[in-house]
Amino acid sequence: MTERAGSHLWKGSPRRRRGPLAVVISALVIAALIGGGATAAARSSHHDPAPAPAPAVVAPPLLQPADGTADVSPSALVRAETGAGTLRGVGLTDAEGVAVPGTLSPDQRQWTTTAPLDYDSTYTWSGSAVAPDGTSVPLTGTFHTVAPTKLVKARTNIGDGQTVGIAAPIEVRFNRHLDDAAKATAERALSVQTSVPVLGGWAWLPDTAQGSRVHWRPAEYWTPGATVRMTARLFGLDLGDAGFGAADLTSEFTIGRSQIVKADVNSHRLVVIRDGQQVMDLPASYGLGSDPNRVTRSGIHIVMGKAETVLMSNPAYGYVNLPEHWAVRISNNGEFIHANPASIWAQGERNVTHGCINLSTKNARDYFATALYGDPVEVTGSSVALSAADGDNYDWTIPWEQWRSMSALGNA
Repeated sequence: MTERAGSHLWKGSPRRRRGPLAVVISALVIAALIGGGATAAARSSHHDPAPAPAPAVVAPPLLQPADGTADVSPSALVRAETGAGTLRGVGLTDAEGVAVPGTLSPDQRQWTTTAPLDYDSTYTWSGSAVAPDGTSVPLTGTFHTVAPTKLVKARTNIGDGQTVGIAAPIEVRFNRHLDDAAKATAERALSVQTSVPVLGGWAWLPDTAQGSRVHWRPAEYWTPGATVRMTARLFGLDLGDAGFGAADLTSEFTIGRSQIVKADVNSHRLVVIRDGQQVMDLPASYGLGSDPNRVTRSGIHIVMGKAETVLMSNPAYGYVNLPEHWAVRISNNGEFIHANPASIWAQGERNVTHGCINLSTKNARDYFATALYGDPVEVTGSSVALSAADGDNYDWTIPWEQWRSMSALGNA
């Protein structure tokens, strides 16, 4: 609180004189009080008026960032604040005079931007801080945002409005390689909100040739019907040597029905469980067990995509661009669930494929129609486990405690 001049001014009583004169004065005062009390009382209450208070002084508003600051992040907190009085007519404009949106607090003492700034731009303040008595000081100053030499772009694997299966991981993939510090910074900018409580976490998988990547998955399969929002507030984020974040990223999607494929290679069958009920039990042929390169990998795969026709190649085994139909991809190592009339004789009896799960044309088409990205395909009974060597999506082969340790923030 600002103290006004004279607000603590006080006047002490005059020092008494000693001796006969003091006695005479006292006697005269007593006589006056007896003879004319009202007049004496009026005279005794008279004193000099106190000086008028000095006008309030308004300190210049506090600016954040301060006047003259350079290399400001365009996503940094930007505000003007006054400790006394109120702000009037506050504005922040770029070099072309375009105003930045902002909001004034209810007490009119703080103004804050409500939209990010641009890279490599100069911004100028305007307005004033006004004291209760009307005196004011202008609000002036400029600052400049950083001009990055490199931008880090990101993309995600699930689009807005998409419906996905109960094992769908969320992936954020970067176009540059991030060091450990940058990964931690980026992870702090990532969030996942769900309509029902879900235990889950981020884990950084090994970088690809294109850049770094981080996945989020729940500890257990998603709850059917849940809605999910992923937010990556990356714009303006300083990611060290990799550069600055190019843009924010969001995705809102829904978890669909529960559909789990049970694929026991030794049963030679493929069973589909939907919302707890068996809806399909199909004869199948899996990868040839005597050749490790052809074994269908054990572990939880997920449906990654599907197409009515896929050209498949494996030159080492003598085929290139062979069209296969009603193909549902379950890993990036070449494993699909698809139609193959050529193996119909083995389906339900023997495992003879090059690693895919073969079905009849009708059965493959029927299953194809039900498959969603993120449906789990639980393969069991083979001699080779699904692993990082098999491509991008091996998330569910990693135990939960190990997954948590793969966060850049520790066991987040």
